[in-house]
Amino acid sequence: MTPGGTKRYRWPLDPRHRGARLKSMTIHMVKLCVGADDVDDLADWQKRLMKKLPNPVHHTRMAPKRAEEMLDGGSIYWVIKRAIRVRQRIIDIRSVPDEDGKTMCELVFDPELVRTYAQPKRPFQGWRYLKPGEAPRDLKSGEAAIDLPPSLDAALKNAGVW
Repeated sequence: MTPGGTKRYRWPLDPRHRGARLKSMTIHMVKLCVGADDVDDLADWQKRLMKKLPNPVHHTRMAPKRAEEMLDGGSIYWVIKRAIRVRQRIIDIRSVPDEDGKTMCELVFDPELVRTYAQPKRPFQGWRYLKPGEAPRDLKSGEAAIDLPPSLDAALKNAGVW
């Protein structure tokens, strides 16, 4: 406390005090790709969709509370056959009416599918947020996907091998 009775804050300042604002951190989304047997199925589905729309989209009932962080460089990581296998950059999140006039959320993606190292993921409903440090790495051009056990993948990452 200062002599005048006000409280001092260390950096970074709490955004609720003195109008300070912390920079938002990028966050990703993880979603099950229901009905797809592999990444090619997802690619085919999105190609058919893009005959009507300029970009692939996905509709959800609920809007993500962390949409601003997802639009700051975030991606959707698709789970196919119990593993994250591919991602797409999220380029827009908007509200649209459904056929009954109710509001739903539309996620708009970059058409490029970026394959990732397979990362096992158990089934879940809805979506989950994914911190950048927990996201699987992208495969390099021409590199084949390898299903490594998560513990081995993490150990190689920590050792700086990957």
